[in-house]
Amino acid sequence: MATASGGGEFVDKFPDEAAVIKASFLIAFVSLGIGAFFGLVQALHRTNVLRVIDSADYYTMLTGHGVLLAIVFTIFFLCGVFHWAVARSLDRPAESALFSWAWVGLMTTGAVLATIAILGGFVPNLGMSADVLFTFYAPLQAHPIFYIGLAMFIVGTWLSGADWFLSYRAWRQDHPDERIPLQTFMVLTTMIMWYISTLGVAVSVVFFLIPWSLGLIESVNPLLTRTLFWYFGHPIVYFWLMPAYLLWYTVLPKLAGGRLFSDPLARVVFLLFLLLSTPVGIHHQYLDPGIAEGFKFIAMTNTMFLLLPSLLTAFTVVASVEHGARQRGGKGYLRWLGALPWRDPAFTGMALAGAMFAAGGFSGMINAGMNINYLIHNTLWVPGHFHLTVGTAVALTMMAGSYWLVPQVTGTKLYSRPIGLLQVIMWFVGMVFMSNAMHRAGLAGIPRRTAEPQYQNFEFLTPIGSIFELRVQIALGGTLLFLSVVLFLFNILLTSLGEESDRPVDSHLPEPLSGPEGSPRILDNLAMWTGIAAVLVVLAYTLPLAGIIQNGGGLFGGGLPVPATVSAGFDLVFTTVTSAFNTLWGVVA
Repeated sequence: MATASGGGEFVDKFPDEAAVIKASFLIAFVSLGIGAFFGLVQALHRTNVLRVIDSADYYTMLTGHGVLLAIVFTIFFLCGVFHWAVARSLDRPAESALFSWAWVGLMTTGAVLATIAILGGFVPNLGMSADVLFTFYAPLQAHPIFYIGLAMFIVGTWLSGADWFLSYRAWRQDHPDERIPLQTFMVLTTMIMWYISTLGVAVSVVFFLIPWSLGLIESVNPLLTRTLFWYFGHPIVYFWLMPAYLLWYTVLPKLAGGRLFSDPLARVVFLLFLLLSTPVGIHHQYLDPGIAEGFKFIAMTNTMFLLLPSLLTAFTVVASVEHGARQRGGKGYLRWLGALPWRDPAFTGMALAGAMFAAGGFSGMINAGMNINYLIHNTLWVPGHFHLTVGTAVALTMMAGSYWLVPQVTGTKLYSRPIGLLQVIMWFVGMVFMSNAMHRAGLAGIPRRTAEPQYQNFEFLTPIGSIFELRVQIALGGTLLFLSVVLFLFNILLTSLGEESDRPVDSHLPEPLSGPEGSPRILDNLAMWTGIAAVLVVLAYTLPLAGIIQNGGGLFGGGLPVPATVSAGFDLVFTTVTSAFNTLWGVVA
């Protein structure tokens, strides 16, 4: 792994990059604060603990909570981390500071426009709203400014990726025979996945939703916009996760006192996410009647393959952390856990985030299965799941990682390690309460995405405990999460405003135990992997999209989507493959 020389001098060596990173983090943290406040109001409102808004405004807050946290906070932080990782691992500044500020400015402008449209929902006389929730597809319609802002934001992310590819191209000219540094490899593969996956939402927003919201076209095909959203909506989960993975693979082992266990395994994991993330979005649409059951079955099968990179990550990261613990004197099968630096908020926060992600993986397997998905679809189980993944694995890693990264780009000392430690533990405890209650409430059938979850003349029942107890847990968890964000922002603000430290953070990352020389060079052939990923997407989506357009009234609707069955051609292929498999199994058996 190529490393910047020395340690702790990032802000001095790359001042322009540090300024871009600080700007990205600033916007991310402002979005985090606003989104967290919206989340607190939602948690107290729907549990009937404290109602300070009308139920109609609940959906405005829900949209703001989802967009500001799941899009603006996560992606701006990602851009900051990736900008740091590319400059650090290539040991060179960006090719053009002006170009870097261009994508920051475009993303910021887009985020502000989308946020203005959302907040307009609080002022009915304004005639501007975007109460379409995070899943912004038809038939719910937002103000054109919302869609235009999102389009600008997405284009800004495309430019950020171009910035990093330009840096890589310049580095490659000077190092034609070297392996791609690991952190840069992670950034480039993630951005390739992002370019492929955002094509769907770009088509939906630019060609359908913006013209529709402006009145240029009368209608759209709701199922088409929904499918294009989920074409993008599932890989964005891994786009959120990749900066967390980057920190788990390259920074967490250092904080533990050791080294990354395997560079080749890390590269394989990121390539698997590139190949497998996008072709599986239909598993979010098991209950959509306009998609053939056969395509849903294929999406379910493909989704299960995504367990592989997650399991490889669990093995590699835990092995790396254990190596660090044993370097610090840890002994025994499990007693080595006690040798880890649990007083370091950066380490503890990322470790707890990884533990939560494991729990989120188990609930995600329920979501991915067609038959058991029907039980929990559109219930509180679903937000319980993604609060474990994006809400903890991603958000908690980003906050914990900030305690190590922010001092590097500001040149100041972390204001308070004890406050940081309290903050990450409070987030973990709050999420245990809230997510546990959401999962149990989902099993009881309590719906999601509604301000009034209690149906008239109907009582939800739980096998253990009561609905009142689940509401109390959700309200308590939401309150703890908000207080945790307040502590985090307070700590980061005072860190940024502090005096320059005479003991800078050591930014040096040690070489892996198993380096890139132990893997085939074909892993670095990004053009080949991009081509394979594109082919997999075409195979997964060509027939389903054709069926949606044919059965749903064309590109622009014109009628409600009709229930679709497996077409004759697909049915013949599926039957033939099944018969051949049964015959082969009979021969082997």
